[in-house]
Amino acid sequence: MSPLLSMEMALAAGALLMLPAFVARVRLSRAKHRSLAGHSRLAKRLSKWIRGYAYDEAQFFDSDGAPPEIAQRRRSAFERLSALYRERFACSLEATAQARSAVSDLQFTSRYRVPFQFSPLVRQQLGAGAFLRASHGVQVEDLDGNRLYDLTGSYGVNLFGYEFYKKTIAEGSALVAELGPVLGAYHPCVLENLRRLQAISGLDEVSFHMSGTEAVMQAVRLARYHTGRRQLVRFAGAYNGWWEDVQPGPGNPLPPRDTYTLADMSERSLQVLRTRRDIACVIVNPLQALHPNRPASSDSSLVDSSRQARYDRQAYTRWLQDLRQVCTARGIVLILDEVFLGFRLAPGGAQEYFGVKADMVTYGKTLGGGLPVGVVCGRADLMKRFREDRPADICFARGTFNAHPYVMGAMKAFLDRLEQPEVRALYEGLDERWTQRIARLNTLLSDAGMPVQLAHMSTVCTVLYTQPGRYNWMLQYYLRAEGLALSWVGSGRLIFSLDYADAEFDEVARRVVAAARAMHADGWWHPVPGLTNKGIRRRILGEMFLGRV
Repeated sequence: MSPLLSMEMALAAGALLMLPAFVARVRLSRAKHRSLAGHSRLAKRLSKWIRGYAYDEAQFFDSDGAPPEIAQRRRSAFERLSALYRERFACSLEATAQARSAVSDLQFTSRYRVPFQFSPLVRQQLGAGAFLRASHGVQVEDLDGNRLYDLTGSYGVNLFGYEFYKKTIAEGSALVAELGPVLGAYHPCVLENLRRLQAISGLDEVSFHMSGTEAVMQAVRLARYHTGRRQLVRFAGAYNGWWEDVQPGPGNPLPPRDTYTLADMSERSLQVLRTRRDIACVIVNPLQALHPNRPASSDSSLVDSSRQARYDRQAYTRWLQDLRQVCTARGIVLILDEVFLGFRLAPGGAQEYFGVKADMVTYGKTLGGGLPVGVVCGRADLMKRFREDRPADICFARGTFNAHPYVMGAMKAFLDRLEQPEVRALYEGLDERWTQRIARLNTLLSDAGMPVQLAHMSTVCTVLYTQPGRYNWMLQYYLRAEGLALSWVGSGRLIFSLDYADAEFDEVARRVVAAARAMHADGWWHPVPGLTNKGIRRRILGEMFLGRV
């Protein structure tokens, strides 16, 4: 045999050996969502190329090419709104300004409340207060005595209403007062909490942690320990805490290493799970049913009107059922991350609501009865942190404040109430009630000719914009002026507590429409001929990468 033929045969054999790995890599790439949300490594690289810049006052008011008279109307409206804020929220804004220099969180949220090109002038003229002094039912009160209808939901904590949690915190504190803040040992109420969490989750064992992020960390850690595999699968756009590369892309200094970010509700993703041998676990945040493959809506990213959200319960249920079957067949741990939604959908959480059983479930937010907590519930074989036959092979996890007596007391008070008939009654007809409410609000907006609609998943809503525009993020400031309290993500996420009565919701709806009317009258939604979402994005790309402002 000639040397040349031998070399050709060796190359052919090598190519055959490499073929399975090549096919697996192609399959993995095709399972990622086509947007940057599915390509976290690329998103991270691109973020380093985006240079900071800001519009001057002239560019600020006509960045969409509006005629001079509309730009002047916007400028006048901006000045009026700024004066209103300085008068109405004076004490709250002053306290926030004093705290900002020492609180890095405030520095971050104030900077990223709107698209960065507009941020300097907005921060200078339209600051949002970060201080409150009281809550009353579905309202909160700021340092100036303004009462605002709460649409923040305390980032998911406030499920049953602030009066509910004031009582659970007080009762829990009284229950454990004799023990006080003794750490390491357990208060007896932990036994009752364990029993109820086992019943709610349908799982064998429980571990307590100090935050939802920490609970997710431990669930993934245990899945890797027991499967002997490294890779975690998450879905594009989902948030599962800010640790390691589980929050990939911009915002995390670590590049993706042991995390695959795949497309949600995709047959290609299921095929990856069926064929790979390195996947330890799949983690699902059920909130993604509202906006599959898209990150949490934030007004800082609202550069045009392409924000999308649509909830299809039946389709998402089928997806979770398919996911469950594949994970079972492949020995992959299925983790439901219910830190945010928790008990918002049903008393038994997303497992009950969608009819899907997970191997591990993480809880947080509202479960602590108003105090910080993280919880992992899981199968006994997955929760064990050591091996009988290898005593040095352990999966260590411990926290000084795990099972803190006051948190456990408040949790018991929460779980006690969760079984009460008046609380269970809040879940009756929940989806239908909120579907009707949001439909009423959308009809009011449509009848008023406003380019605004709401999408929702139960009591969690996001505002959509139906006309191309660059100033949709201004709506959050008109909403605040109408007496509505928003989180720092603005109109991207409105969270209602279950204690909202029809009359209270209708008052919120009236204020939303009033805010939209005022914004419309001030020219922010002026229809510019030829303006499209694609055109807006192209212009911004030119500004960012080519320096054309």
